[in-house]
Amino acid sequence: MASIGHVVVGLAAGRWYTGNSQKHGIPVRLHRAMLAFTVLSMLPDMDVIGFRLGIRYADPWGHRGASHSLVFAVVLGLICAGLAARDGHRFKTVAWLSTAVLASHGILDGFTDGGLGAALWWPFSEARVFWPWNPLPVAPIGRGMLSQRGLYVILLEGLYFLPLLFYAVWPRRKAGGDSV
Repeated sequence: MASIGHVVVGLAAGRWYTGNSQKHGIPVRLHRAMLAFTVLSMLPDMDVIGFRLGIRYADPWGHRGASHSLVFAVVLGLICAGLAARDGHRFKTVAWLSTAVLASHGILDGFTDGGLGAALWWPFSEARVFWPWNPLPVAPIGRGMLSQRGLYVILLEGLYFLPLLFYAVWPRRKAGGDSV
């Protein structure tokens, strides 16, 4: 995946979280929530650092390995909720939304047409998952994103995620008439 979809998931989660929190009297800045959830949505791909450490793609902690699992999403989602609760945020809301955003990464990677799949069931299984339908072309890694194929992948992914992007960035009116 070219990461456009992952970014859009984070932006939409931040938009939703901001509106939900404000309904409960918790002031949340939209841009901060969007940034935080976008970072979370991209976090599983930090596993590419492993390439420089000699971790191979197919290893349990290799690219699309353990960091793309549902267990990883739940554990990290609970950690995020604990940290956010210290600042007055609702633990349950942050826990489920952070977990969903993190889990979406591996789930979306299963819709690509290349690579080894995502280790969604780790640590119970090291099997990599692809879904029966693979509409997302796998993105070139690194500088390859600057190629014709990279541009194609970005545009196609942008098209698939356009409705979610509109939800995330479409201006809304606050009660006082200001745009949010």
